Amino acid sequence: MAEFGVQIFPTDQTIQPVAIAKAVEERGLDSLFFPEHTHIPVSRKTPFPGGTDLPNWYWRTHDPFVALAAAAAVTSKIKLGTGICLVIERDPIVLAKECASLDTISEGRFILGIGAGWNVEEMENHGANYEQRWAIVREKVLAMRAIWSEDEAEFHGDHVDFDPIWSWPKPVQAGGPPIWLGANSKWAFDRVAEYCDGWLPIGGAGSGGMANMTAALENRGRSIADIEVALFGAPADLEQAIARVDQGFTHIVFSLPQAEPDRVLSHLDKVAEIVDKLR
Repeated sequence: MAEFGVQIFPTDQTIQPVAIAKAVEERGLDSLFFPEHTHIPVSRKTPFPGGTDLPNWYWRTHDPFVALAAAAAVTSKIKLGTGICLVIERDPIVLAKECASLDTISEGRFILGIGAGWNVEEMENHGANYEQRWAIVREKVLAMRAIWSEDEAEFHGDHVDFDPIWSWPKPVQAGGPPIWLGANSKWAFDRVAEYCDGWLPIGGAGSGGMANMTAALENRGRSIADIEVALFGAPADLEQAIARVDQGFTHIVFSLPQAEPDRVLSHLDKVAEIVDKLR
């Protein structure tokens, strides 16, 4: 059976992480996702992919790991995920520790949604190379998997390189938290097939790619049944949700508005009503 959750930018101008986490669990939904941007450069040289002026919540969002830890402390059932974590901007040893800690604190409820990002200047401020971002993301993911699963982990790549280390705690989930790749490009399929546990396309952009994903997985000896296929940023529309589930999506993540708490909760109630009809 498909699962259903919501996502929202957790900023200082909307409902706070603890309150939304409690509300999501009280309404019987399955998951809560928080996006990430450490900052937005004032220059705004890189165009916003959304095609409009960049909304201010992109630079007002809380750190997702802090926000999710707060959410974990006041819930016991819902899955908690990044949607997405900008792996390109994070040190892999530190990120592995953050993920393992959050998975332990939440008792195995963490999902690591990842991406490479789109804002060139933001990446450059972190010392990241935009042109090589996907090669870097791949190595960081593989390095983290080694840290999570090995007592004396080491990794030697072109972008990540360290000799044997000790790093605990290890995640509660065997092999580490599931990693879902948030990307819609033609290259996303093989990346998911090689080093991820799920695919997290945004909106409807990935809706035509189920056959491509199946083929990419089979090329690597895997099956579509081996991964989660989660639609991210879905509208609160019953008919569209039914169509996506019929299409093969195993997880639907609805968007909540960036608004005052009462409006967010009202929209969450609408999502909960839709989910009740889907089950």
